[in-house]
Amino acid sequence: GLAETNKGALVEMQADGIGATGSQKQKTTKAERRAIQEAQRAAKAAAKEAGGVKSAAASTGEVLAASKQAKAVKSPSQKKDGPQVTAPVSSSEKKVGDRLPEKDRKKDVPHPRMQFDDINRVEKAKRRAVVNQSEARNRVELFRHLPQYEHGTQLPDLEAKFFHLDPLHPSVYKVGLQYLSGDIHGGNARCIAMLLAFREAINDYSTPPKKSLVRDLTAKVSSYVSFLIECRPLSISMGNAIRFLKNRIAKLPHTMSELEAKSSLQSDIDRFINEKIVLADKIIVRHAFAKIRDGDVLLTYGSSSVVEMMLVYAHEQGKQFRVVIVDSRPKLEGQALLHRLVKKGLNCTYTHINAVSYIMHEVTRVFLGASSILSNGTVYSRVGTACVAMVAHSFRVPVLICCEAYKFHERVQLDSICSNELGDPDVIAKVSGRKDLNHLSNCVDNENLQLLNLMYDVTPSDYVSMIITDYGMLPPTSVPVIVREYRREQLWI
Repeated sequence: GLAETNKGALVEMQADGIGATGSQKQKTTKAERRAIQEAQRAAKAAAKEAGGVKSAAASTGEVLAASKQAKAVKSPSQKKDGPQVTAPVSSSEKKVGDRLPEKDRKKDVPHPRMQFDDINRVEKAKRRAVVNQSEARNRVELFRHLPQYEHGTQLPDLEAKFFHLDPLHPSVYKVGLQYLSGDIHGGNARCIAMLLAFREAINDYSTPPKKSLVRDLTAKVSSYVSFLIECRPLSISMGNAIRFLKNRIAKLPHTMSELEAKSSLQSDIDRFINEKIVLADKIIVRHAFAKIRDGDVLLTYGSSSVVEMMLVYAHEQGKQFRVVIVDSRPKLEGQALLHRLVKKGLNCTYTHINAVSYIMHEVTRVFLGASSILSNGTVYSRVGTACVAMVAHSFRVPVLICCEAYKFHERVQLDSICSNELGDPDVIAKVSGRKDLNHLSNCVDNENLQLLNLMYDVTPSDYVSMIITDYGMLPPTSVPVIVREYRREQLWI
């Protein structure tokens, strides 16, 4: 009877202990609960072996002591481990706090480029278009995602519409016509002309009643940009300049008067042109001049404004060197550069790109311009630049790219197919100044003949020795740093 009473008391005490620990499960850690369970098993085993009241009571006391010890151990461990557990949470919360909102992150993503093989989007664009475009007869299938239109019909149609385009500012209209006719060419010249046209449009702008200046002016600029794209696709540098202007418009205080806002935007445009183009070219010229030695033979391709400034400056400083100008059809931009340099008194040699491998063994430096430099270090420039850079690399001649920082872009491009500009395909079937060479004149309408006139190509970073910018001279691997710093300077301040 006594043994049964003791067993009942033991069961009740164990049940109480289990109930107590069960109520504490939510407060104890996994390791502490495991220690309590092991102590309970040891107590049961000891009770079976002893079979007496004393051993059972002692074992039960051990269980309670173990649970108390676990509680005692828990409090200092929590104090000790508390900061370590909460630290990652606080850091993650901090990261989430530093992260941009979803709306701002979407603004940061580059806008998707128009894909002209999407029929629905093309039809919508045609309905909004100001310029009447007729599709080319024999389009190249590999480049169907790029606009392929008949050339030569847009300019007369636009000139006839001059007095019927009310929302379009005359200065923007004039620049669009100059883009279309080819009177303005070159990355810097096109960007400056566009910004000056926007400056005049802002000067003549007045906010409509019951509308906000920031929203309405942004919509106006977007309509101007759409018109310029119809005349000729924007260069990457022009896209950066447009993004700069829209960002300045968005940051205008609502308390600022219209006159002050217009004056502020005009000064921002002037500052962008002076600092990012004019002064940047002067800095690049000084950096590139340090790489020229007496007796050098410098090769350049096409006609780059900053390379021309550098060659003229080096000649004025008394450097003795010879210039090799490599040119290619159909634009033959190097001929105009040749005339200007010869007038300045520089010693020049002129050749075509098909002979570049024959003259490269004489060259000591290659200076090239660029339309843009992408974040993976590739150089996006006039077609033929990659060929010249590869030949120079095979001859172990250093290739130096002169490019302003505002032409850098976060885009990554591996080939010349996914994004490019197509010129007039008929010009490659004709030879300027040689009317007798018209072998393809009767084949233009042949549906089996497809003419392709690419405007740009991509030079891999492996063939570029150095990039000279207004931030200094750097290797192609450091381009992402310039992209990050330029964006921080222009967009986030």
